[in-house]
Amino acid sequence: QVQLVESGGGFVQPGGSLRLSCAASRRTFSSYGMGWFRQPPGKEREFVAAIRWSGSRTYYTDSVKGRFTISGDNAKNTVYLQMDSLKPEDTAVYYCAADTSPYLGNYYHTAKYDYWGQGTQVTVSS
Repeated sequence: QVQLVESGGGFVQPGGSLRLSCAASRRTFSSYGMGWFRQPPGKEREFVAAIRWSGSRTYYTDSVKGRFTISGDNAKNTVYLQMDSLKPEDTAVYYCAADTSPYLGNYYHTAKYDYWGQGTQVTVSS
């Protein structure tokens, strides 16, 4: 069984930055891409960003474009989310996820991903 472990969450003031990390517990684990989702208080889990290892293609939801950057290391099964210019509406539990399918498909749907981390809290407030 593969476990994804997130780290880097915390409390930050508006305009600040945080960097989230996510690593797979098993080195032999293979994925075709990884993603970040978030779940604001009282709302459903939503897509934030994704990366496909082939060609290092990245995808973002509109509300974070220009502020968040996803990156990663396929060999290490590690993905990062650099979050800059944070806003109060970015407050949520952030989850990383891994996709073991070679097809891009609906990368913004939670159902596309096979493995999930336990989540890390990000709070943006003055």
